[in-house]
Amino acid sequence: MREVILLKLGEIALKGLNRKTFEDVLIKNIKRRLQGAGAFSVTSRQSTIYVEPLDDFADMDLAEERCGKVFGVVSYTRAGTAEKDLAKIQERAAEYLAESLEAARSFKVECKRSDKKFPYKSPEISAQVGGYLLEQFPRLRVDVHHPDIEVRVEVREQNAFVHANAKPGAGGIPVGTGGKAAVLISGGLDSPVAAWTMAKRGVELTAIHFASPPYTSELAHDKVVRLLGKVSQYAGRIKLITVELTRLQEEIRDRCPEDLGTIILRRYMLRAAQRVARDEGCLCLITGESLGQVASQTLQAIACTDAVADMPVFRPLIGSDKAEIVKIARKIDTFNTSIEPFEDCCTIFTPKHPRTKPTLEMVERGELAMDGQPLLEEALKNLRAVHINGY
Repeated sequence: MREVILLKLGEIALKGLNRKTFEDVLIKNIKRRLQGAGAFSVTSRQSTIYVEPLDDFADMDLAEERCGKVFGVVSYTRAGTAEKDLAKIQERAAEYLAESLEAARSFKVECKRSDKKFPYKSPEISAQVGGYLLEQFPRLRVDVHHPDIEVRVEVREQNAFVHANAKPGAGGIPVGTGGKAAVLISGGLDSPVAAWTMAKRGVELTAIHFASPPYTSELAHDKVVRLLGKVSQYAGRIKLITVELTRLQEEIRDRCPEDLGTIILRRYMLRAAQRVARDEGCLCLITGESLGQVASQTLQAIACTDAVADMPVFRPLIGSDKAEIVKIARKIDTFNTSIEPFEDCCTIFTPKHPRTKPTLEMVERGELAMDGQPLLEEALKNLRAVHINGY
């Protein structure tokens, strides 16, 4: 009998009349992720997505790995199928889970009987399968509270399925159900985590990166591409648009008050990002800022930056500390790439003593020392785009 991957739905099951829409997007996303892993059928029944290989050439290991990173899936497991006959289910459980059962010291059996026409109730199935496994693996003992392995039996419409402990999925809701947003992406720890966090809420991402050659190198740009490759394993395809701000940064450095340089630069970044975002059909901006982490991320500095914004600016990490951000970065495998020592345009002309509590009047007066609009327009005429697909 064949093997399948069972994907369990979480939040989607609570969507009421909109549930079908969310499921359709999720199935579409799963099919896209499975490209390159072989031929699979992807169907939805009773709050479960069934991923079934269509031939012997399908790569189940790769398919399982990719399904585990699809937002909208709360848990997943590979399962062996069996005929809906108690003896067949017992035999399949012993055969399919033999390796895990041999390595375990204790187990328990849980059963879910969706097909109420099946002649045995869930407790009876659990007891019968458990008794059979004890005969086949006499070293095992039953532990209903803290078993080494939990054998699960699901009796559904067409088949029965046996599997062991399910793995946690990516959670969230399917990408594409939450609108489209532009994330300002640097090469640091925070912005990739912010991008992942918003994608988890169904947001389709466009990424905007600011570069300042020759102060920033092509290696720094490649680092951002690799970071987004990690994020796209969860978020799906991402378009990266790079804006070069060299002349604008030099003008800020040469003409504006040094202690306000970073805030003035960030205001111009926000102006540029909004223009790009609108051209890409995005409804908001996303940044990786965390309150108080650096001088430009105080409440006063953020207020001065947002004064130039006329679309929403989301900061999903605003209340997170560094340890929490690092934990997620390690989880999504961006940490080691983020700490590579390549330059970032936000740090190349960092003031020695940046002002942490600026006022809007002070910043606007500082901007009058230069005419940045022509330089901004010039930067927006020379955009570079790369399409990133990490799967």
